[in-house]
Amino acid sequence: MSSTMGQPIHRNGNVANGNVATNLYTIPDTLLGSRRPIKAIVIGFGMSGINLSYILGKQIKESNVTLQFYDRNPELGGTWFENRYPGCACDIPAVNYQFSWHPNLQWPSYYATHSEILSYLQTVVSDHNLDSCVKFSHRVIGAFWEADKGRWRVRIQPHDDPNAAFDDYAEILINATGVLNNWKWPLIPGLEKFQNKLHTAAWDDSIELNDKTVGVIGNGSSSIQVVPAIIDKVKHMETFVRNPTWITQPFVGAYAGKDGANIKFSDEQKKLFSENPEEYLAYRKAIEMEMNPTFNTCIKGTKEQVGWAEMSKKAMIHDLKKKPELAEKMIPTNFAIGCRRPTPGNGYLEAITSEKCDVTFSGIIEITEEGIITEDGVTHKLDVLICGTGFDVSYKPRFPIIGKDGVDLRDSFAESPETYLSTMVPDFPNLFMILGPFAPYGHGSIIQVIEATTRHVALVLEKFQTQNIKSLVPKKEAVIELKQHRELYLKRTIWNAPCSTWFKLGPNGENIMMWPGSRLHSFDILLKPRWEDYDWEYLLGNRYSYWGNGFTTMDMEEGVDKAWYIGAI
Repeated sequence: MSSTMGQPIHRNGNVANGNVATNLYTIPDTLLGSRRPIKAIVIGFGMSGINLSYILGKQIKESNVTLQFYDRNPELGGTWFENRYPGCACDIPAVNYQFSWHPNLQWPSYYATHSEILSYLQTVVSDHNLDSCVKFSHRVIGAFWEADKGRWRVRIQPHDDPNAAFDDYAEILINATGVLNNWKWPLIPGLEKFQNKLHTAAWDDSIELNDKTVGVIGNGSSSIQVVPAIIDKVKHMETFVRNPTWITQPFVGAYAGKDGANIKFSDEQKKLFSENPEEYLAYRKAIEMEMNPTFNTCIKGTKEQVGWAEMSKKAMIHDLKKKPELAEKMIPTNFAIGCRRPTPGNGYLEAITSEKCDVTFSGIIEITEEGIITEDGVTHKLDVLICGTGFDVSYKPRFPIIGKDGVDLRDSFAESPETYLSTMVPDFPNLFMILGPFAPYGHGSIIQVIEATTRHVALVLEKFQTQNIKSLVPKKEAVIELKQHRELYLKRTIWNAPCSTWFKLGPNGENIMMWPGSRLHSFDILLKPRWEDYDWEYLLGNRYSYWGNGFTTMDMEEGVDKAWYIGAI
């Protein structure tokens, strides 16, 4: 075979940046089924980035994809590196909050803490050598599509030094930063005046909590975890609650301890898992099977939704019995359970009903050097202020991403993002997202969603590599029709209610940022791509150029079944 196999041959012999230097079509000397080499730049090395490194870099045989990861943090882990507040843990059972390709046989407990999850990720990366192509403390500050070359130019700033910024280039750009990665202070006048303040997503261990009067703003997931974790050490606590929320029983609590309490796995159990992988797999599947049917609870009026709400209301009233007056304001009446992310709150309601804690529902109007002033005129003097006020979940990138014809993704996502399968955006060729807008965020463990999305991207890249594709982008009409279906479908769900949640965008939360179906529904669609929903541009200007020199990769292989079709019917 020719020594130039893998590169298209042209009459003048010129190949520039992977593009044909002449408009005359000639047969490329390539094999049908061969993957042309490409490069992919990935932003982020948390769970999504780690999974991409394994699937594209290790699991797929001869993927011919050169990966380059850039992460702004000094270490791996993403959200599990950044979030380390007291009580920080995952409320999904640990055995199902792990990669399917690297089951952990040594989880210390049923629900894992942030440090246990981070340790697991570090082990995974080390065992599979997944960080050889990662640059840490490298922040992406811009990405620019070069249409003529069919590639992205990505601007990177190492160690936050503007003078050291440089460009990198790749045919494929993958944003693997997720959605909960840009924490924000609450927009309250005077916040800057108070000195000893903390955000749960940027915890500062140097601020002392012991024997202090501590204020906590918010009643989202992080606040619900931090309050019971610190209640015993503080002198007094004031929690400031703006909206009611559902506090639920632990997810898949049937396999946990009494009343869904966390349990430690014994050495005997770990040994059993280690020596009996099939039994461990059955255990994991049993827990997963408990979670998948729960999408019925996301549909308004179903017996599962009504039953879950009644059970949770009864449990909340019981746990608030020391201060029964809180129930009226803490238990939602105008939105169903699950509209806001349901949060198992072991110890939270008990903590806020203790003598050491006061709950304030009056709105905050100002923060001073001494503490918080609320709308009822009360000044709440504090030593420390903890803000569990969440993240910027607008999906707008913090840096320019410039696609076709100069379109900026920040402008495209300014009001309401529109995506194709949560993975791609019109006008932004060869740009993929993991956990983009409208992913199934409220449907159980996010790890399986990450894996399904990554495998979807892998399927697209296989077509991209094996069929001489220069660029692809979802058709605008496909995105419009998908939006029509999604918006109509989501009206029947519990998210179509007046709750304040990061699941929704818009002035009144009218844009529900959720997948219109169950997890199994999303997996099925992601793993069966509709190629007709994309616009394709081909490297050689001929969609059949990938037929190549008339031979297949199997023709060139030794020791394979070249009569596979005999007896196959």
